[in-house]
Amino acid sequence: MGTARRPTLKITHEQDVVARMRGTQDRIADAITAFAGTMAFVYLHALWFAVWIVCNEGLLGKGAVWDPYPFGLLTMIVSLEAIFLSTFVMVSQNRQAARENVRADLDFETNVRSEVWAVHMGRALGVDPVEVEHRVQELLAENRARMNEGR
Repeated sequence: MGTARRPTLKITHEQDVVARMRGTQDRIADAITAFAGTMAFVYLHALWFAVWIVCNEGLLGKGAVWDPYPFGLLTMIVSLEAIFLSTFVMVSQNRQAARENVRADLDFETNVRSEVWAVHMGRALGVDPVEVEHRVQELLAENRARMNEGR
């Protein structure tokens, strides 16, 4: 008589899959995007603009002026920063979309696994799967009807 073989359950976690997909460039883009979305970023820029304008309006003396009004250099720097920040945001959004796809795939896999187990357990208990599915369809239809009433 042989030994009973125990089934191995392979449960994939979303964080593990996403971590394997994430490279150094992704980590850098995420860090920049995370910082750009903080109030510290706003305060830093407000301070930077204030110092730039104060210096270039000559309030600290003529020797401190390097970009006189209308601040062409500041405008160019801010425009370039906006281009790069929008690119970093798009990179992060693409990674978030990929993460959502991984999550949806894992949810689907879990749902299929649960359904297969439920059918097998139902059969072992003598439950009619057709009758159960019919009741599920009725409940789903009732739920959809209630959701559509609210619209």
